[in-house]
Amino acid sequence: MAKQKFGIVGLGVMGENLALNIESRGVSVVGFDLDPKKVDSFAKRTQGKKALAVNTVAEFVASLESPRRILMMVPAGKPVDAVIRDLRPYLAAGDLLIDGGNTMFTDTERRIKDLEGTGILYVGTGVSGGEEGALHGPAIMPGGNPEAWPLVKPVLQAIAAKAEDGAPCCDWVGPGGAGHFVKMVHNGIEYGDMQIICEAFFLMERLLGLSPDEMSKVFAEWNQGELSSYLVGITAEILAKKDPETGKPMVAIILDTAEQKGTGKWTSQVSLDLGVPAPTIADAVFARTLSAIKKERVAASSVLTGPKPAFSGDKPAFIEMIRKALFASKICSYAQGFQLMRTADQEHHWSLNFGSISSLWRAGCIIRAQFLGKIKEAYDRNPGLANLLLDPYFSQVMSNYHQAWRKVVAVAAENGIAVPAFMSALAYYDGYRTAVLPANLLQAQRDYFGAHTYERVDKEGKFHTSWSGQK
Repeated sequence: MAKQKFGIVGLGVMGENLALNIESRGVSVVGFDLDPKKVDSFAKRTQGKKALAVNTVAEFVASLESPRRILMMVPAGKPVDAVIRDLRPYLAAGDLLIDGGNTMFTDTERRIKDLEGTGILYVGTGVSGGEEGALHGPAIMPGGNPEAWPLVKPVLQAIAAKAEDGAPCCDWVGPGGAGHFVKMVHNGIEYGDMQIICEAFFLMERLLGLSPDEMSKVFAEWNQGELSSYLVGITAEILAKKDPETGKPMVAIILDTAEQKGTGKWTSQVSLDLGVPAPTIADAVFARTLSAIKKERVAASSVLTGPKPAFSGDKPAFIEMIRKALFASKICSYAQGFQLMRTADQEHHWSLNFGSISSLWRAGCIIRAQFLGKIKEAYDRNPGLANLLLDPYFSQVMSNYHQAWRKVVAVAAENGIAVPAFMSALAYYDGYRTAVLPANLLQAQRDYFGAHTYERVDKEGKFHTSWSGQK
């Protein structure tokens, strides 16, 4: 029997669909999973195709041509280590392992180091697009051993989504954990994007009294302009959907408790580690954790007081203000993500190409959006751009939209409607554009109680004051 060209370990939804995508490009595949039911499902689904389903690791590796190219689609953490441990005895120098899960980038760097001297190449790649993307074309963000890229480039670029200009949404990101870092930030931005869309929905529902059908039309209209994106588009579809059992809008019967898998939390944790302000992403994570304490919120709603939402103005005009607030907040969320990548790049020396990264997200992935083309243009104009907000296009948008944005946040606060991502994005914008912040007082406080010293505005060095009244 002829050897297969590509191997997949992990035949869940993503693994199986990626295998089918690969096979559809004329590349023969072999699939393996510890769950015999998944192996059987894969065998049935690939019947008549250039695909093979096997039941043991030894059989799996033996069926692959050399150098072996193996994609692992298993949950992040210990399962990846277990797969590597099981495969290693059968692998040889030149073979290639690819981790396509949502892995923490530090784990990828550890695994690359563990394989040093074995000749086994390692790639940590982000894959975005969900079930549909895996089958028809995801966005792919590979990083790791650079010498591995020529071995997988033809396959990964063949299965990747294609942007409007035909370019594959897959290119080499950088060495080490660069690929998984970029995917982590992608997911952090995704958290921010989803939250600000939810806040726009919440304002239209609670303050303006719009029905799901009416809001669906609003989001569909927004999706034709500068907010055009996958997430805005599916929001319009979700709001139009009716529950077949009750006839009610689907969104009205879904419990308001959001789950998460951790990548947004990782983005926030890493931003703190690197000293990069990413408050909108963090508040999007906290919004999910707050939603999860449903019983507490229900109890608190009968104890804690606040204003009753009421609106008496021009609804269409306010809806337009919400649109502007959504776009401005979205820009801040992306600006925070790109600042985080910029700082990490300086720390890890990955040589990230931010214009290229924005291009990878133009199709296939969850945060694909029309304005990613504007981000690419910004970095093409200035590869060393410190913050997206400083680019002429984005700074002009903020100049045009910030007053409407402020009005939306103020009205939300006056009516007791929680919009944490809108608020934190605005605070980030105002903080970033402020030449002098109150941190001078904060540093004086630190020096007062802990002798932590401070810098002066009129001369170099570190200073400490013996404060009057200090005990």
